[in-house]
Amino acid sequence: MSHEVKVKKKLSLSNRVFYIFNTVFWIIVMLIILYPLYLVLIASVSDPDAIVRGEVIWHPVDFSLIGYKAVFNYSELLHSYANSIIYTFVSVVISIIVTMGAAYSLSKPKFPGKTVFNFIFIFTMFFNGGLIPTFLTMKDIGLYNTPLVMILMGSVSVWNLMVARTYIQTSIPVELYEAAMLDGATHFQHFFKIVLPLSKTILAVLAVYYGVAKWNDYFTGLVYLKDRALLPLQTILREILATLQVDVSGDYMISMTENAASMTEAIRTANVAKYCIIVVATGPVVILYAFMQKYFEKGVMIGSLKG
Repeated sequence: MSHEVKVKKKLSLSNRVFYIFNTVFWIIVMLIILYPLYLVLIASVSDPDAIVRGEVIWHPVDFSLIGYKAVFNYSELLHSYANSIIYTFVSVVISIIVTMGAAYSLSKPKFPGKTVFNFIFIFTMFFNGGLIPTFLTMKDIGLYNTPLVMILMGSVSVWNLMVARTYIQTSIPVELYEAAMLDGATHFQHFFKIVLPLSKTILAVLAVYYGVAKWNDYFTGLVYLKDRALLPLQTILREILATLQVDVSGDYMISMTENAASMTEAIRTANVAKYCIIVVATGPVVILYAFMQKYFEKGVMIGSLKG
């Protein structure tokens, strides 16, 4: 009896040591990951000269909002910000509707042609038409240089589709469908009255996945849009970060000037503005993650199980 108590104590002690070590280890990892984000945040409200001298390490130095004032005075950035919000919201709605509709169909064991459609979807995960054929196709169907190209391009991820299909197969009992069929329910009623109400977790996960992907998409705007009024935030942000000293439209805050004092002030503003731009651009994504975090573990783990 005493031997069993000693074993339990030893196991308890070893578990305690493991939990302490595990907690300390992941706190260190978290700090390593969060510090760059924290550094960008404090640099965005610090004096530009302090940033250049390398004095901004743990806290803001000579608090200043000069960078944010310059960023919000840049009209093209604010317009592209609004574009990205619209593109992301509309695209996420369409993506979720199409993904969940296809996932529901593929989750049905008696769906005609299920094997063929599965193969077609999975095939696109490994092979695509390439940039030039895709560009020509977008131009032929009238999507080139239109807001729809930002909304519809990449609106469905096959990986997300398979995760949603597996979630439906493993989380929604077949008996619910059978009971609904006895009451005369159609497939549309199954989908809207059974599947969607019981899939809030995976819907939240899909919203985050699609939302982050669309919000960070700069390449589509770079290739398929020529009208600057339609460009998303990330494409404009890429231009600003790549060319901090001159704006391609001649209206950026750091325009070249013959006045040495003005040019020096413009360079100082540029040193801090890049941090401000990053904070402004990543704000919505961080907020989205914060609100949806509680759904991640359950939704991803259930959706990743083999069905």
